[in-house]
Amino acid sequence: MQLFLKGLLLFNSLSFLFFGLYCFFSPFIKIEFERYNLASYRISTGFFQLVGAFGLLIGLYYNHLALLSALCLAVLLFSGFIMRIAIKDSLLLSLPSLLFALLNLFTFVLLFIFV
Repeated sequence: MQLFLKGLLLFNSLSFLFFGLYCFFSPFIKIEFERYNLASYRISTGFFQLVGAFGLLIGLYYNHLALLSALCLAVLLFSGFIMRIAIKDSLLLSLPSLLFALLNLFTFVLLFIFV
């Protein structure tokens, strides 16, 4: 189980390193946040994704930090999913945020049980 959990933390953290940096540098994401009418939150969202990613990476050695980071990322992504539903995005566009929210919630539960 430990190997699976470490792989999950690594995958999750690398994903959010990418997503966080994407918030800072991608013209597409800038347009998306404008479409959500949340342009002023793009940088802070990217920042929190990067903090969560580093929390998960450091959490490979300090499990309680991974626990907190996974929970915070789950809340962030559930919020993103709710926003996409609120602006009436299709399920296909909304699904990635829901899947990553569930992945982080699953990570949180595993860490809670096995740490």
